This record gives sequence, C-alpha cells and structure tokens, in this order.
Amino acid sequence: MSLSTPDIAQLLSSRATTWYGQEAVSQLEHALQCAHLAEAAGETESTVVAALLHDLGHIIGQNKPEDSPAESGDHAAPEKDDLHQYVALPFLRSLFPDAVLEPIKLHVDAKRYLCAVDAAYWEALSPASKHSLVLQGGAFDAAQVHAFEALPFCQEAVRLRRYDDLAKVPGASTAGLAHFSQTMSRVALAPQLG
Repeated sequence: MSLSTPDIAQLLSSRATTWYGQEAVSQLEHALQCAHLAEAAGETESTVVAALLHDLGHIIGQNKPEDSPAESGDHAAPEKDDLHQYVALPFLRSLFPDAVLEPIKLHVDAKRYLCAVDAAYWEALSPASKHSLVLQGGAFDAAQVHAFEALPFCQEAVRLRRYDDLAKVPGASTAGLAHFSQTMSRVALAPQLG
C-alpha cells in the first residue's frame, strides 16, 4: 500500500504525538525539528523531506497510538531493534525519489558510521541513542566504513543523522506540519490528491 502526502500528514498529526522513545519530545516534534534543521542548513527539498520522514517507520510500526508504551507513561528502553529505517520504504517508494528514500534507509547506518570515524560523536549521543546503537549493531568496522562511503546518498544520510541527533529540544520553535506538507508535495513523484 502506498501513502499519499495527505496520508502522511494525517499519520504524523494523529499518531506521532507519542513520546519519541526515551527523549523529551514527541515523534512529531522530533520530525519537525529535524526537517527544520535541514531546511535552515540549506539542504535540498528532498533531504528536508527525508529529515521529516526518517522515523516514519516507528509510527507505521505502531498498532494504535494508545498501544504505545509511551502513552501509558512507560519510557522503558527497547530490547530489540525495530528496523524502522526500512519499515516505511514500501509505503513511500511510489511517492518519493531515491533522494528521499535512500537517506531514510541509511540514517541508522550513518550513526554507526559516525561512531566509527568520529571519536567525539559517540560521546555526544543521548543515552537513548547510545542504547539503540548497541541494538543496531554498534559502530562500523573498517570494511563497513568503506562500503558505506561508497553508497549513493551516504553524505545526505550523514547530514540527516546530525540533524536527527540535534532534533530533541523540548519546546523548540519550527515551521508547522502544513509547511512541510507543501514541501512533500513539491518533491513527490506524482501530483497528489487532497
């Protein structure tokens, strides 16, 4: 099943109001902050959309918002990796170009890459990000670093990762979902209804 830009906006406005893992912001706040940081840095609209949607797999993977542990006040760390970077891709593939999809797919690997090539990066990660890194396989080894650097859109994924890490500020001011919905519509491969 493919999603349209109105479908995505509806998912974000209705199901992304739960806590973003163990962070002090909601999933929607995190998505808007990430997109805002990308836009403020002068990224392409495709990268801005990737920043907005990079964690959509977490939202799609939820059964219902009320089933979320965060809704019940349980902010326990996950015990296994949910592979969220892949979950949303089948729903987005017919809507967006690879310039959106690949950075989404690679943003977890970008964290693993940065931990391997930047000694200060791991130290700056939030406790929740350090925990998820272990579940995601830890820092890359030298061969994985080399393979990652050869991938198309690896640099966009690394920049997205850095916005992701910064997009956890309670009460941060950003443009709203309507603004970024317009950006999604401009980047979409086909005209959207609604």
